[in-house]
Amino acid sequence: MSLKIALIQADICWKNASLNRKRLSESLSAVEADLIVLPETFTTGFAPSPSVGEAETMDGETVEWMRRTAFRTGAALAGSLPLSEGGVVYNRFLFVTPEGGLYAYDKRHLFRMGGERGACRPGERRVIVEYRGWRIFLSVCYDLRFPVWCRNRGDYDLMLCCASWPASRREVWNLLLRARAVENLCYVAGVNRVGSDPFVPRYAGDSTVVDFRGGTLARAPEDKEAVVTTVLEREPLLRFREKFPAHLDADDFRLE
Repeated sequence: MSLKIALIQADICWKNASLNRKRLSESLSAVEADLIVLPETFTTGFAPSPSVGEAETMDGETVEWMRRTAFRTGAALAGSLPLSEGGVVYNRFLFVTPEGGLYAYDKRHLFRMGGERGACRPGERRVIVEYRGWRIFLSVCYDLRFPVWCRNRGDYDLMLCCASWPASRREVWNLLLRARAVENLCYVAGVNRVGSDPFVPRYAGDSTVVDFRGGTLARAPEDKEAVVTTVLEREPLLRFREKFPAHLDADDFRLE
């Protein structure tokens, strides 16, 4: 069973949602895939302290744009944005299917050093989406540093991580993508942005798809907007898990 995935490595215009949607629509016009993944906070850029007034809502323009785009392209569309609900802001990773299904994961690990922890509410549950025969675990940026939260309990095949990861820590990004793939016996797709904003002088991109052995299947060029596609195959993953069942020796744990 195959899944064609497209990573959209984009430069994001600071706090200009309408322009970002327009530019992304242009980038997606020729993309053919089963799943399209956008960077973290793709409508605004990563603002350390988004306010309730700045954040959209679930019935706002961007969610509707995601629904229309998924229907038009025939592909699921995934990416995070600041969303307000009940007077609280979340960094919410949305996964929208062409058939109209919508799944939401609220970023669990808020970036303390950037002020996100004081501005947003952390998520309380993991979200795994079942889509076209694949089980897909959703994560956002800083989540990548926390292996207990990301631990595969035999419940997912592919981990998505959308990010706004600075170039100054790019080696950590590349290392953690491989580590999460190897330890969890899964594919990992990490989508990062390029460009700059008022807080970060450079985002390097490095959007990458890694296989369950830690090998690179696809990688975007550094510092350039790009669309990277690759096809994932589930059968080789299942065969490898059967041949090398390290997951059977994993420690039991419970998240409080």
